[in-house]
Amino acid sequence: MKPGDRVRWNTSQGETRGKVVREVTSKMRIEGHSANADPKHPQYLVESDKTGALAAHKPDTLKKS
Repeated sequence: MKPGDRVRWNTSQGETRGKVVREVTSKMRIEGHSANADPKHPQYLVESDKTGALAAHKPDTLKKS
């Protein structure tokens, strides 16, 4: 995945859609949560279409839209 890709993922409220902002390859905190990413296990910072909220997700939780 790359920045700008449209993706979807599941949440407790149902499926959410958004876009990839960037790949995360180091530990970071985002909106009170930790993303334990590294170069071998990257995560993706995504922005929700519905709320504009940012969250880091593991690649296997995201599906291209």
